[in-house]
Amino acid sequence: MPTPLLRPLFLWACLLCFVGQARSQTATIYGKITDSKGPLQGVTVHLENTSKGAYTNSTGNYTLTVAPGSYTISISYIGYAAQHKTITLVSGQQLELNVALSESATINELVVLGSRNLPRTQTETPVPVDVIDVKRIVSDAPQVTINQILNYVAPSFSSGTQTVADGTDHIDPASLRGLGPDQVLVLVNGKRRHNTALVNVNGTFGRGAVGTDMNSIPTAAIDRIEILRDGAAAQYGSDAIAGVINIVLKSTVNRLSVNVTTGANVTPKADNGIDGQTVQTAVNYGLPLGEKGGYINVGASFDYRNYTNRSGPWVGPIYKTYPGGIDRTDSFLVANNITRNDIRMRAGQSRLRGSQVFMNASVPLQNGAEIYAFGGLGYRNGEAAGVYRLPSDSRNIIDIYPLGFLPQIHSDIYDRSLAMGIRGHLGEWKVDLSNAWGQNEFKFTVANSLNASMGKSSPTTFTAGGPVFTQNTTNLDFSRRLEVLSGLDVSFGAEHRFERYKLIPGSVNSYTDYGRASQVGVDGQGNPILVPDPQGPINTKFGPDGTPRPGGAQVFPGFRPENAVDATRSAIATYVDAELNFNSRFLVGAAARFENYNDFGSTLTGKLTTRYKLSEQFALRGSASTGFRAPSLHQRYFSNTATLFVDGQPYEVGTFTNDSRPAELLGIPKLKPEKSKSMSAGLTGQFGKFSLTVDGYFTRIDDRVVYTDQFSGSNAPNASATDKEIYLLLQQANANRAAFFANAINSETKGIDLVFSYGTKLGEGNFRADLAATVSNTQQVGPVKASPKLVGKENIYFSRASRIYLERSVPREKVNLTLSYNIRKFNAFVRNVYFGSVEEATVDPNFYQTYHPKVVTDMAIGYKLIKALKISIGSNNVFDIYPDLVKNPNNTNNNQFLYSRRATQFGYNGRFLFARLELNL
Repeated sequence: MPTPLLRPLFLWACLLCFVGQARSQTATIYGKITDSKGPLQGVTVHLENTSKGAYTNSTGNYTLTVAPGSYTISISYIGYAAQHKTITLVSGQQLELNVALSESATINELVVLGSRNLPRTQTETPVPVDVIDVKRIVSDAPQVTINQILNYVAPSFSSGTQTVADGTDHIDPASLRGLGPDQVLVLVNGKRRHNTALVNVNGTFGRGAVGTDMNSIPTAAIDRIEILRDGAAAQYGSDAIAGVINIVLKSTVNRLSVNVTTGANVTPKADNGIDGQTVQTAVNYGLPLGEKGGYINVGASFDYRNYTNRSGPWVGPIYKTYPGGIDRTDSFLVANNITRNDIRMRAGQSRLRGSQVFMNASVPLQNGAEIYAFGGLGYRNGEAAGVYRLPSDSRNIIDIYPLGFLPQIHSDIYDRSLAMGIRGHLGEWKVDLSNAWGQNEFKFTVANSLNASMGKSSPTTFTAGGPVFTQNTTNLDFSRRLEVLSGLDVSFGAEHRFERYKLIPGSVNSYTDYGRASQVGVDGQGNPILVPDPQGPINTKFGPDGTPRPGGAQVFPGFRPENAVDATRSAIATYVDAELNFNSRFLVGAAARFENYNDFGSTLTGKLTTRYKLSEQFALRGSASTGFRAPSLHQRYFSNTATLFVDGQPYEVGTFTNDSRPAELLGIPKLKPEKSKSMSAGLTGQFGKFSLTVDGYFTRIDDRVVYTDQFSGSNAPNASATDKEIYLLLQQANANRAAFFANAINSETKGIDLVFSYGTKLGEGNFRADLAATVSNTQQVGPVKASPKLVGKENIYFSRASRIYLERSVPREKVNLTLSYNIRKFNAFVRNVYFGSVEEATVDPNFYQTYHPKVVTDMAIGYKLIKALKISIGSNNVFDIYPDLVKNPNNTNNNQFLYSRRATQFGYNGRFLFARLELNL
């Protein structure tokens, strides 16, 4: 039997042997689809009410082989007015049908997401699906990354750039319908995308979750994005509780596009009035493969983003003498010829450099089959700052940093993926066999820092190690239409998924507390090898504030050898999906999925959908489903110690696995899957130049996985034996607090989404208006599921501050109104986005703040200098809107956080001005 990595190739070879032959009694439709510029590739040619369809190749040609009869054929392409033709075919006939499409002010693309059967328009799908035309948005809008594009275009989607959050500064956590980053499934060309290696354990939205790094896919490679706003675990598997995002790659050929965007934040709140300088160069080009419509399309981007800083100068004491705590700040500033502005941190977006390249390819075979492949390589280097260490801090060594220091976390992020497959026909069945491999790797380096326990001999740069996540998914899918009533569309298939999670330790000096350590040998250079030892000799010199100097690299101690892990798991699944058309008005669908994990056992999920056309213009739709999400390997095996600031106070917080001794002492159980129930109901309308969808939804999640608050032990004489043992275990991990992942709560999310579009010819140009809005509400329901050993300590297990992270750190309301007008060589774009209120709480029971709603306005104007060259200028947040300031001085960390870093609305970078040059050949 072939090895696991060779099995997909073995299966592909088997399938090639069985690609079916066309039926003998057939007719053929063929032709060419063009627009005013020439052939169009990727146009959908579909026989309505059948499973027959095709896409045009690189020369705009298509061929369809069908049984004799009468049909309505639809030709559609995003951004163009769809056409419908009625034809009648007899046996042996060859009908040439050439069609010229014209650009449309309205967009109603055919989508398959949400149904594994026939493609449908957005207003005819039984579940809500949005289609985002990335090509046009990137041409007009200020945003250049996927997360930020969707944050301003899709109301149910929320994502914000984080600050002072370790690796999360370089990976933007994303939410769909107010749920977590790990409760939305991301696909590329319909195939499952791997997650990031990073787990968010700092104080941000999505705390404790593992998401997908969509920003690792260059927008230059993307044709469109489909967003399914409905629970879909029964169709697509784990993680699809909130919905599915499908990224569809470009397939055009013989067209070169180069897009250069540059800009900066121009706002009085920036140092010298400008920061956050950004440059992105995006390139796309495709080549035809062979003479039968094959292609390879490559998109790449090269990015630079400078940091922004919206912190204020330190307002508290900077330098004290001990004992007695006399404030010598003024004399310290004078003696060192500095000002308070020299003693400040960086609160804002991090600095990033990166490059990504993605390819999408297809090679046609005989009888309509094809081999396809897509994937990419990406690299990003991020630089994020921590909290400023004052000169008098026990974490500082004055001999190295006389004025204190601002430690930095550098992230080297590598993303690799490759998917390959073959699809064709076995008789009447469509068959698709694929294998998708992906890997995400984080390497952490701590710079401008020190290990205080080493004294003045400490280095200032440390290799801190990092996580690696690998996923391999093999799918075999079948689908066809059966002639039952007005058509029964049936799909079924199977999936095998293999996952691997590794934690690689850092250098010895990045994690060791040399103040309490024992020598166990020497390395190859004769240097002592020390390991932390709570019973070892105390060699640490106390800091000027009288407290022991902590061990490990400041801001982010490296991963320790005992953190190192190499864990794997596998899951197998099988599904069936069917849709029955009783007539042209009434559709009912059902799906079921069985999945088995070798670490969590089996689960069975199901889904029912329906759509009823009240008329040719209006339809009702609804769905009900169950779902699940298996805890990630990261949540099972991640462990580390990091410096976290809680209400301005630094703590060395150790994250421990659920099978560790501290978890056993506290009675924290092993993780189990989240289970969900979802319902939605909606109305769709397509009347003239207007389209409308309104959908309400409800989702309940039981046993939701959260990242707990922080436990501490005690070494006091009257402490219990349990507290003393926890204290010793924390000391061994260079920690004084402990946190865990736990199935701590149940939650309910309810809301309503509205999308309204209008497009028309206005004068000699095209006018389009889109209004999209969402209102959602996520709440914890029922008591905290603390262990029996923690009765009375539920507020530590899941505190009020953590509940606010869950419920109110992203806006409950979001409204987007976009107006665009194109006339000859000019185009104009205006967008207003209403971001609803968010809230923030801390462990201090006296602090609670609501940040009021704000409206952010984007504007852009474009002009074609020549047919192939266009220039655009514009702004994001043209009126320089900022969130409310933090009111409680105790929560600003002495003026370092003027704006909340926990509550995510739209960030606090202020006005961004940009210019863009586009070349299309």
